[in-house]
Amino acid sequence: MAIKKDAAKHSHRKTESAAPILNYDPVIVKKVQEQMLEEKQLSAVSEFFKVLGDETRMKIINALSHGELCVSDIAAALGMTQSAVSHQLKLLRMANQVKARREGKSIYYSLDDQHVIDILEEALTHIRHKISEAD
Repeated sequence: MAIKKDAAKHSHRKTESAAPILNYDPVIVKKVQEQMLEEKQLSAVSEFFKVLGDETRMKIINALSHGELCVSDIAAALGMTQSAVSHQLKLLRMANQVKARREGKSIYYSLDDQHVIDILEEALTHIRHKISEAD
């Protein structure tokens, strides 16, 4: 019981306030603050990149960038189980990155729109540029 009491004591600690910021330009700061994205937009962008930040989901998106595929085709192409692919597709669907359509017993998946491919191509351009700079 003593452990729980100690944990409770530490969970209520006050955070220290940050040191005052010195020598900033209030005009520049105000301009930056006015141009910042709204919290809702920041959150949505962050969630978008969290979804893309998983290597397995990136593999699925890469496969779907070549066209519509069913779960079996994705699983075979990536060397994964259908269950694992289905789980990742569910997350991608919930994030509005892929869409599904049923044809008989099969469900076919495709990217929701071209924007994801555009963003990935831009990321690859950036990565290739950084690699060439390192050489």
